[in-house]
Amino acid sequence: MKLRHIILAVATVLGFAAGIFSVAAQPSTLRSLGVTISPATNSSVSSTPVYVPDVSRENQPLPDSVIAWNSITQTADATADQDFAKFTFDFTNTIDKPVTILNVHTSCGCTTAELPPVPWTIPAGSNGTIKVSVNLAGKSGIVFKSVAVTTDQGRKDLLLRINIQPPVVVNMTDEQRAAALAAAKVDRQAVFKGDCATCHIKNIEGKMGQALYESVCGICHEAEHRATMVPDLAKLTVPTSEEFWRTWITIGKPGTLMPAFATSQGGPLTDMQIASLAAYLNLVHPSQVPVPMTTK
Repeated sequence: MKLRHIILAVATVLGFAAGIFSVAAQPSTLRSLGVTISPATNSSVSSTPVYVPDVSRENQPLPDSVIAWNSITQTADATADQDFAKFTFDFTNTIDKPVTILNVHTSCGCTTAELPPVPWTIPAGSNGTIKVSVNLAGKSGIVFKSVAVTTDQGRKDLLLRINIQPPVVVNMTDEQRAAALAAAKVDRQAVFKGDCATCHIKNIEGKMGQALYESVCGICHEAEHRATMVPDLAKLTVPTSEEFWRTWITIGKPGTLMPAFATSQGGPLTDMQIASLAAYLNLVHPSQVPVPMTTK
């Protein structure tokens, strides 16, 4: 009985409280309390439409009428000791809608392109610039590279040509040549020291094979005034092989002007560079003397 009275009392209290909140929520009650009520509206929030590029044409050739380039083929001349060749491609969006550059790919790892993060949207009539740099380490002669620019309107290939000039051979006077020979007879590693190092080990980092030969070997062996103690590598009278060249380059030949080129012997070349030289020499100067047969 007592439990029934308690339940009835709780229900009465809850019902009274609900009635108070219901009345308080009425607009007239809220106004009497000084609360301003704004009428509801159905106005929608407008936003600027977002441009989404159409990528369905990205693998098609880019029409010439879409982007005007300052040039799509560029040529640069570089010296033998130059580290990089640099190019600048300026362009203008010539159509009446945005053009988005989706990606830019270079033909190899030694070539890099500098541009804003992609996708890069160029508004109608706006300009842009793509800068390209080619690492020339280990390269010689004429070098060709390319850069593929893919847009939502098609793809365009930019072409690069670098003319690398041969190393400049320093013409020594007879007195300078005699002094250098005298120093080399005393210390065959002298070519890697002092003024001699300027010619003999300048800009060899990263060079391999023919390019390395032209920088560090040709200056003596291909010189116009080659010293009588410096042999003509095409006319050696002993059997040669890749191992022969590797050994001579690594440790040189004591008692002659031939220095040791390996870093382990105080020279400037790594084992990989020496291996590339040995392979190059074995290719361009095959043995002129038969290798003797070995007997067991």
